[in-house]
Amino acid sequence: MRAFAVFFLVLLGTFIIDQNIKSLFIEGYYRPGQCIDLELHYNKGVAFSMLSFLGPYLKWIQALLVVAILFFVFKEGYIKRYAFPVGLLIGGALGNVYDRFVHGGVVDYVAWHCGFNFAVFNFADVAIDLAVVWILVMIYFFPQKSESK
Repeated sequence: MRAFAVFFLVLLGTFIIDQNIKSLFIEGYYRPGQCIDLELHYNKGVAFSMLSFLGPYLKWIQALLVVAILFFVFKEGYIKRYAFPVGLLIGGALGNVYDRFVHGGVVDYVAWHCGFNFAVFNFADVAIDLAVVWILVMIYFFPQKSESK
């Protein structure tokens, strides 16, 4: 029960923070910088606009993927060990999927252009990346001890 509460609160917090930041940019916030511009972009694809050719089907594919990940995490009992990072992962994913349904694309706003143009990203993307790194670190550096029989 405790793990589910942690998971749900992290998911909810990530989603709320993500959507509130995005609303600032939708309402017109803009801040140019020497290496990073904070400006509104709508990404119709996934990373680096890949798969944008899928158009409106992409949002449904991603929604199903989020449901499949949730099913797998709960079915296999991973929520007990990875409650916080899975909350970050699903909260960020839901934030981006929500954008696709409401805005027609993911609301991105951090545009790196120092030396080269990098992908434009958002808080949800950072939460997802952090979650993946967190889970990988736990798997490879802090493996779960198996029960001896």
